[in-house]
Amino acid sequence: MIEFKNRQLHVSGEINFANAETVYLNGLRMIQQQDTFPVTVNLSALQSPNTLALAVVIRWLRQTPDVKGLVLKAVPEKMTKIIQSCHLENDLQII
Repeated sequence: MIEFKNRQLHVSGEINFANAETVYLNGLRMIQQQDTFPVTVNLSALQSPNTLALAVVIRWLRQTPDVKGLVLKAVPEKMTKIIQSCHLENDLQII
C-alpha cells in the first residue's frame, strides 16, 4: 500500500511480482504531484524488503529531478544489506 501523509510517501505491506507495477505507478503518481524535493520515502512498514522493492524505489528515484529527489527513511536491515551489496549506498540518500 502507498499513501502520502505528513510530507512522506509511506510504503507498507509487501511488494511482489503480482503488485510491483501497480505499487510503482501509484507511488510515481504521488511523487509527481509534489512540488518540493526531496520526497521522503518511509519504509518502516514494508513487510518484504527485497530486491524487487528496491527496484521500485530506484525506478521512482529515476523519475525525480536530477535523480536525487528521494530520501529513504526507516530502511529495513535486509534492504540496507541489499543496498550495500549492490554498492548503492553512495547513490541513495538514507536517513
